[in-house]
Amino acid sequence: MSIVFQEFLGYQFITHMDFFILDGYGQFVWPAFIFTFVSCFYLYLKTKSEFQKQEKIFLNEFKQLKTIKIEVAKSKEIKKKILSGSLI
Repeated sequence: MSIVFQEFLGYQFITHMDFFILDGYGQFVWPAFIFTFVSCFYLYLKTKSEFQKQEKIFLNEFKQLKTIKIEVAKSKEIKKKILSGSLI
Protein backbone atom coordinates (compact mmCIF):
# COMPACT_ATOMS: atom_id res chain seq x y z
CA MET A 1 0.00 0.00 0.00
CA SER A 2 1.62 3.22 -1.11
CA ILE A 3 0.14 5.98 1.01
CA VAL A 4 1.78 9.35 0.55
CA PHE A 5 1.91 11.58 3.63
CA GLN A 6 2.45 15.33 3.52
CA GLU A 7 3.37 17.63 6.36
CA PHE A 8 1.15 20.68 6.43
CA LEU A 9 1.05 22.90 9.51
CA GLY A 10 2.11 19.98 11.70
CA TYR A 11 -0.63 17.61 10.51
CA GLN A 12 -0.29 14.58 8.28
CA PHE A 13 -2.72 14.32 5.41
CA ILE A 14 -3.28 11.28 3.26
CA THR A 15 -3.18 12.41 -0.35
CA HIS A 16 -3.64 9.11 -2.10
CA MET A 17 -6.84 7.23 -2.93
CA ASP A 18 -5.54 4.05 -1.30
CA PHE A 19 -7.20 5.18 1.92
CA PHE A 20 -10.66 4.92 0.35
CA ILE A 21 -9.84 1.67 -1.40
CA LEU A 22 -8.74 0.17 1.96
CA ASP A 23 -6.38 -2.37 0.37
CA GLY A 24 -9.17 -3.81 -1.76
CA TYR A 25 -11.66 -4.16 1.09
CA GLY A 26 -13.28 -0.82 0.37
CA GLN A 27 -15.78 -2.48 -1.96
CA PHE A 28 -17.14 -4.34 1.08
CA VAL A 29 -16.67 -1.71 3.78
CA TRP A 30 -18.23 1.35 2.13
CA PRO A 31 -21.52 -0.33 1.05
CA ALA A 32 -21.85 -1.79 4.55
CA PHE A 33 -21.22 1.63 6.07
CA ILE A 34 -23.76 3.30 3.76
CA PHE A 35 -26.36 0.60 4.43
CA THR A 36 -25.90 1.00 8.20
CA PHE A 37 -26.11 4.79 8.02
CA VAL A 38 -29.27 4.73 5.86
CA SER A 39 -30.90 2.12 8.13
CA CYS A 40 -30.19 4.13 11.28
CA PHE A 41 -31.40 7.34 9.65
CA TYR A 42 -34.63 5.63 8.55
CA LEU A 43 -35.21 4.30 12.08
CA TYR A 44 -34.54 7.78 13.49
CA LEU A 45 -37.13 9.37 11.18
CA LYS A 46 -39.68 6.64 11.90
CA THR A 47 -39.16 6.94 15.68
CA LYS A 48 -39.35 10.74 15.53
CA SER A 49 -42.65 10.69 13.64
CA GLU A 50 -44.12 8.07 16.01
CA PHE A 51 -43.02 10.14 19.01
CA GLN A 52 -44.67 13.27 17.60
CA LYS A 53 -47.88 11.33 16.97
CA GLN A 54 -47.93 9.91 20.51
CA GLU A 55 -47.05 13.32 21.97
CA LYS A 56 -50.00 14.89 20.15
CA ILE A 57 -52.35 12.20 21.51
CA PHE A 58 -50.95 12.66 25.02
CA LEU A 59 -51.34 16.43 24.94
CA ASN A 60 -54.89 16.21 23.56
CA GLU A 61 -55.85 13.84 26.37
CA PHE A 62 -54.16 15.54 29.31
CA LYS A 63 -54.43 19.17 28.25
CA GLN A 64 -58.17 19.01 28.86
CA LEU A 65 -57.54 17.38 32.24
CA LYS A 66 -55.16 20.19 33.18
CA THR A 67 -57.76 22.81 32.18
CA ILE A 68 -60.40 21.11 34.32
CA LYS A 69 -58.03 20.94 37.30
CA ILE A 70 -57.24 24.64 36.96
CA GLU A 71 -60.94 25.54 36.86
CA VAL A 72 -61.62 23.38 39.93
CA ALA A 73 -58.66 24.91 41.77
CA LYS A 74 -59.88 28.43 40.98
CA SER A 75 -63.39 27.64 42.21
CA LYS A 76 -61.97 26.16 45.45
CA GLU A 77 -59.87 29.29 45.93
CA ILE A 78 -62.93 31.50 45.49
CA LYS A 79 -64.88 29.39 47.97
CA LYS A 80 -62.08 29.70 50.54
CA LYS A 81 -62.08 33.46 50.16
CA ILE A 82 -65.83 33.63 50.58
CA LEU A 83 -65.85 31.32 53.59
CA SER A 84 -62.95 33.06 55.31
CA GLY A 85 -64.95 36.28 55.58
CA SER A 86 -61.95 38.53 55.07
CA LEU A 87 -61.59 41.00 52.25
CA ILE A 88 -57.95 40.14 51.64
